Amino acid sequence: MDRLIKATIEGGIRIYALTAKDLVNEACERHKCSPLSAAALGRTLMGTLFLAATMKNNEAVTVKINGEGILGSIVADACGGYVRGYVENTNAELPLTNGKLSVGAAVGLGNIAVTRFTDGADPFTGICNLATGEIAEDFTRYLYVSEQTPSSFALGVYVNQDGSIGQAGGLFIQAMPDAADEKLDAVATNIGLLPSMTTLLRNGKSLEDVIKMVAGNLSVNFYEQTELHFACQCSHEKIKNMLVSLGKAELEKLAEDEGTEITCHFCNTKYNISSAEIKELLNSL
Repeated sequence: MDRLIKATIEGGIRIYALTAKDLVNEACERHKCSPLSAAALGRTLMGTLFLAATMKNNEAVTVKINGEGILGSIVADACGGYVRGYVENTNAELPLTNGKLSVGAAVGLGNIAVTRFTDGADPFTGICNLATGEIAEDFTRYLYVSEQTPSSFALGVYVNQDGSIGQAGGLFIQAMPDAADEKLDAVATNIGLLPSMTTLLRNGKSLEDVIKMVAGNLSVNFYEQTELHFACQCSHEKIKNMLVSLGKAELEKLAEDEGTEITCHFCNTKYNISSAEIKELLNSL
């Protein structure tokens, strides 16, 4: 089961951990991602889920990574335990860098934009330059620069030779206002001694195991768990309503065809809107 767990570590440290193999695999299958684009999209989906986990009342967050590299834009929406997203160039390929997928080079220079949707307030968007294009470092930089929140992300996607997702997981660590420096130093030391998140998960470690390894001799309090899913809010009816925004002249052109195929960017689902349905939309105008 894909899930996210929340815990606190002695000394004022918040820590979240997630495993997302199935939802990342579904997203990449839907979009027919190359291994390189799968790694970038998977990391972005998980980072966005972590940001959503910091929101109250299951409020939503949208992340857009605007890179100048061959991947193009990467976009993800998350609300509670649900996430959807896409990468602009799903066929991107580059030579490996030190035996690893070259995500940073494929993303390139650019910026990360995060929009938070909160009840009773206008959406707020923060933007900052990308740190490395490796995604985890870019989420970390965003929180520090745009929201003045010292945090750290670790996001990993292991892609099998057949292109399927072998494992996907991540860690999110944040210092609370009363965090003790010596406790933070101890946690940083422990993290530096650990293998990658995907290696730990592939070796059979649970999320609870990983958090305890990060904490070391410090006490841990586990307090919440959320199931995670890839899910899109699109539907045939919503696609039809979107077509209304094209205006009368454009709808009249579409009505001349037998049908119009519309593909959802976020989940790659294809919808066929018949000429009769488009004429109904024209009548409603």
